[in-house]
Amino acid sequence: MAEETEKIAEKIDIHRGLKGVYFDRSAVCYIDGRAGELRYRGYSIHDLAQHSTFEETCYLLTYGELPTKVQLAAFDAELKAARTLPRNVLDVIHSVRAAHPMDVLRTAVSALAAFDPDVADNSREATMRKGVRLASQVPMIVAAHEQVRNGRAPIPPDPALGHAANFLYMLTGKVPSADTARLMDTDMILHAEHGSNASTFAARVVAGTEANLHAAVTAAIAALSGPAHGGAAENVMHMAREVGSPDKAAEYVKRKRANKEPVMGFGHRVYRAEDPRARHMRAGVEKLSREMGQPQWYQILEALVEAMKPYSRHGVNVNVDFYAGVVYYLNGIPADMFVPIFAVGRVPGWTVSVLEQLENNILIRPLTLYNGPEAREYVAVRKR
Repeated sequence: MAEETEKIAEKIDIHRGLKGVYFDRSAVCYIDGRAGELRYRGYSIHDLAQHSTFEETCYLLTYGELPTKVQLAAFDAELKAARTLPRNVLDVIHSVRAAHPMDVLRTAVSALAAFDPDVADNSREATMRKGVRLASQVPMIVAAHEQVRNGRAPIPPDPALGHAANFLYMLTGKVPSADTARLMDTDMILHAEHGSNASTFAARVVAGTEANLHAAVTAAIAALSGPAHGGAAENVMHMAREVGSPDKAAEYVKRKRANKEPVMGFGHRVYRAEDPRARHMRAGVEKLSREMGQPQWYQILEALVEAMKPYSRHGVNVNVDFYAGVVYYLNGIPADMFVPIFAVGRVPGWTVSVLEQLENNILIRPLTLYNGPEAREYVAVRKR
């Protein structure tokens, strides 16, 4: 029996973490990890980051094409109309306000399912409606929790503000400048979709069971809360503080590499070249740090990039989260809110992945190769 098991094992390739395994097709996100290229529905992330808005990108991901002016205006109105949270969900936020913001977000999204009129309808049309509502409600949950945990009432949304600007307003209590709002808008575009990452895969696994969108997004948030997936932005800010000044960056990197410890914000599961999203946040950090009178943060980051250059030939390059955390920090956002902001931008990507899963649904059920004890006789407890 043992020899037979060994022979079977020899014939089976184990792809731990499903690395390099294609489990389905998708018409949404194209990634070339070696070239450092990313496209949404065929459009370069560089064009979208420079010229698009989050609302327009959200429409593109959901419907497959860029909207006309009329379509975009209607979609924007739909997003703004969804800026509401049921009183019961606000009560849930109050009840769990001492928890980590990702745990609060996960719990509140799960609770939202009880109040969504389309919750049990998994049709394409109903799932799109739910996705639009969640795109507006997730930032409201994050912002409401920040106010509630500090003893303040949630700030009502401002219909005159766009998606990113309104989120910052509800989160901080201040109407952001046009440049600050644009940088957050760009951040959301960059995080909106990224193929079959851990949280998106979790959403698809749940959708594959024919569960509803709220269940799938709740699972995605749970996956994103893990530091191996969503925690890089928060950790980069901790690292920048630890480094303290640009002249200490090289020694910091040398020490980390000698101890075989990762340098936060470098390396990516799919990119061997630099993450194509990083350049857009780099420019924003440089400008914002100067405007805020805190140029040292940008200088520290660039010193770390310089110190890490020898490792770029091994595929260890800067990723988008390397710069994102400093953007949030300079906006006065607490570090434990960094990952929830990632979730705010990713809702459209999760939604469209669920839509693709439901279009040609199949239960996602991989196998594990057994390597436990051989067959053995059960012995009654009195004889053991």
